[in-house]
Amino acid sequence: MNRAFAAGLALLGVAGVGVVLGLLLVAPSGSPPTASATPAPSTRPTVPSAPDEADTAAVAVLAGAIVDAIARHDSAAFGKLTCRPQTAEALAGLQRMWDAAGPVTVKLLAPPELRGESATAKVHVEAAGGVKDTPFPLHKENGRWCVPG
Repeated sequence: MNRAFAAGLALLGVAGVGVVLGLLLVAPSGSPPTASATPAPSTRPTVPSAPDEADTAAVAVLAGAIVDAIARHDSAAFGKLTCRPQTAEALAGLQRMWDAAGPVTVKLLAPPELRGESATAKVHVEAAGGVKDTPFPLHKENGRWCVPG
């Protein structure tokens, strides 16, 4: 009988372990969420927030300064609008190019497009040699809007 009793206990132990393992594998992990749990993120598309007014104004001022520098053929003024200091050679090359172009008419095609810390100013230039529309990339670095390069 001791043998039968030991065999029964072994079978009961195996069955108990099987039930416990089965419950652990099937049961959800962790505790159920409480009512104050963070709701699941919305699947609706988010609408981008409006650009900051200060950034919008700063980008408009920078775009205007680009137009003014081109219209006046002022490479030194343009050099101050760049994110990184320009070499004297680079500014002299720009000045030669602008001087060779002769009189120009310059304007913004539309208000600059602002996207976070990047923007684009579309500049329209008319000269004796033709017409050119140039999208100027603008970038915010260290709190200052500038022309990369």
